[in-house]
Amino acid sequence: MESGDLRVFQAVANEGSITKAAAKLNYVQSNVTARIQQLETDLQTVLFYRHNRGMTLTSSGKSLLTYADKILGLLEEAAQAVTSSSEPRGTLAIGSTQTSAAVRLPKLLASYHKRYPEVEITLTTENSIPMEERILRYEVDGAFLAGPVEHEDLLAIPAFDEEMVIVSDAGVDRLMDAAPKPVLVFAGRCYYRQMMEKWLKANAWSKLRMMEFGTLEAIIGGVEAGLGISMLARSVVAKKAEEGTLRIHELPAPDRRLRTSFVMRKDAFVSRPLQLLLEELEAARDLNLISNAS
Repeated sequence: MESGDLRVFQAVANEGSITKAAAKLNYVQSNVTARIQQLETDLQTVLFYRHNRGMTLTSSGKSLLTYADKILGLLEEAAQAVTSSSEPRGTLAIGSTQTSAAVRLPKLLASYHKRYPEVEITLTTENSIPMEERILRYEVDGAFLAGPVEHEDLLAIPAFDEEMVIVSDAGVDRLMDAAPKPVLVFAGRCYYRQMMEKWLKANAWSKLRMMEFGTLEAIIGGVEAGLGISMLARSVVAKKAEEGTLRIHELPAPDRRLRTSFVMRKDAFVSRPLQLLLEELEAARDLNLISNAS
């Protein structure tokens, strides 16, 4: 079993399809199929269930994926360890929630790129909970995530605090007047959504009807159009509230503060580009460039 076999196996497991894995790896499909079949022969076990919708891991496949993620992550760290130098260069894979990517990170990443132009930065946006899984699989070096981080293998470095508010269209004077309307939330597992659901239930919201959206822009547009209400960071909607296109309803003090942290694996190799990002984050926080002073 070689590292190349594990990379093919990992791609098929993550993509759930031979076709998608082949496209991601830039391999022909027959090569991917042959590598998987040979791996199953070598290990004398079935790694995938084959069905019309693609490929699903068996229990043996799930066990192997855990080791494959660790092994390939360590190989990447080893490569970084021997190539890192005083001159920062290479790649820096960062994850983030949509809110942080839209409001908090542009200044931070622009400052970083100006200082270290040879570092190639990639930014992937995803909800907090799925992004934790990406970190654990070594797919990103770290990510800006909202809410508490409880996984024992992850380290959370405080980045900034957000003031959370309820937003409605500009015509809603009292929040309870919006009770018949649906609540606009991000699709999937999102900490903002969890926070919103908890607040609504605690305040005996009459009808808890959720309407899912894929982007931050779609949620804000729906709120502006009077479709429903949502819980968002004040930093995201402050300008639109000033323009009069939506209305902010403040939450009680215990419910309004939400911490965003830079989350990374505890055992991750801290490359030179990553170390410089952590220093840039600390400097920006000290200068109040990305923290919320409200």
